[in-house]
Parts: sequence; structure tokens; C-alpha cells
Amino acid sequence: MEDQVAARAREVYEAGRKLGLPYIAVSADIGSPEPMVDAEGRPFAETLFRWIDPDLEYWKDRAFALRSALVHATRTCAEPFYFAEGELGSWRPNEALQATNDPDQYLQAHVECAIVAPVHLPGGVIGAIVWASDKAFDVKPVFETHAEYLHALALKFIATYHDAHAIGPKGPAVYLTRREIQCLKWAAAGKTDSEIATIIDISVPTVRFHITNSARKLGVSGKARAIRRATTLGYIGID
Repeated sequence: MEDQVAARAREVYEAGRKLGLPYIAVSADIGSPEPMVDAEGRPFAETLFRWIDPDLEYWKDRAFALRSALVHATRTCAEPFYFAEGELGSWRPNEALQATNDPDQYLQAHVECAIVAPVHLPGGVIGAIVWASDKAFDVKPVFETHAEYLHALALKFIATYHDAHAIGPKGPAVYLTRREIQCLKWAAAGKTDSEIATIIDISVPTVRFHITNSARKLGVSGKARAIRRATTLGYIGID
């Protein structure tokens, strides 16, 4: 598996070099400060991938993801996007993406243009790859031609890395019954067990049974964690 990770990492590097975006930053999980590492445990950011400012050792900064505008944008945008001439853009209008923009931050980091591929994986994990340049050029045509390829490449690299390092949920898919989902949805809406029982016309003990059973299936304890886990797996929509 580590051989596959190394091969995917090389593809990521070569893609950036060919497209004029040679500086690369990667994260397997923006919610974790742990850097992506090679088979010897060395951060890719210190070996294969380099950043524009060699003094900006972002992979050593445990709070970097909380400050970076580009990282924050991956929380609101699941498709690839680009930065050029002080603006963030994608294949469609995206107000949430625009709201995260901070041109001054990019200029301070000497980023003139970039293409970012967020990777939203099961369990609510978000990874990302940033291909950037310190030279200004019209990156939009590059994005329009290559964004789909870069997105697929990012997904393959980060998903392979997750498998190799046992990151994220494992095991077979979890199947919840219609009643279990109903109970969790109403609980997520703030309804008490008694209110849920009245709404779907079952007894209070039966409501508790369904919530407890769903938590067991989801591998968590407690109603709140069951709701969170079911939401990340797509059983409960976000209103």
C-alpha cells in the first residue's frame, strides 16, 4: 500500500510541475495537525512537496488550518476551485467560497495563483491538495481544462493514504432501519423521546430502543454521538 501512496504522490508532484503550479501543500485531514508522511515517516512537505516560502513550515503549525483561508474554503466547497488575481472561483457561482476569500493572506504567502482540490471522504473527513505558483498567470484556462483530473488525482492520493494509515471509518457499511432513521432525525431536530413517540405513534421505550440500537450499529455511545455519526454518513440531512 505504501508503494501506491508513493506513486500517487509522484503523480501529484508531476501534475503541478507540468501545469506551472510546482508548489504543493497536502493534508489528509484538515481537522488533524498530523502531516502526511512517506513510508519512512518523513513529511512529504520536507521531501517531495515544497512550498513557496521555505520558512512557512505549515505542517509543523498545529493551528495553521484555523488561520488559512484556503483551508477554510475547503470546508465550504467540495469541488475544485482556483485563486487568481485576488479572487476565488470555481465552475459555478459559489457565495460561500467567495465569503472565505482573503487576498492579503495569499499575497503575504507569495501565492499568485493556485488550484485547490478538496477531498470530502466518508465520516466527515476533509482532505485537500493545493497546487500553487509564485508567478502570476491566467490560471483559469488551466483550471477549466484540468480541474477534473486534479480532483480525481487528489481523491486517489488521499484515499489511498487513508487506507495505508488506517484513517477514517473502517469495516462494512452501516445499515439503519427506517424507524431508527426517523427517531434520529426527530432527535436531531430537538424533539424529546416522548415527543418523538407521539409524532411517529410508537411507545417511548420503543423510541429509546431504536436510538440505542442505531448507536450500537454506528459504533458510538449516546444519542448525540449517534446523531452526529448518522449525519456524516448521510442518513440525516442538514436542514
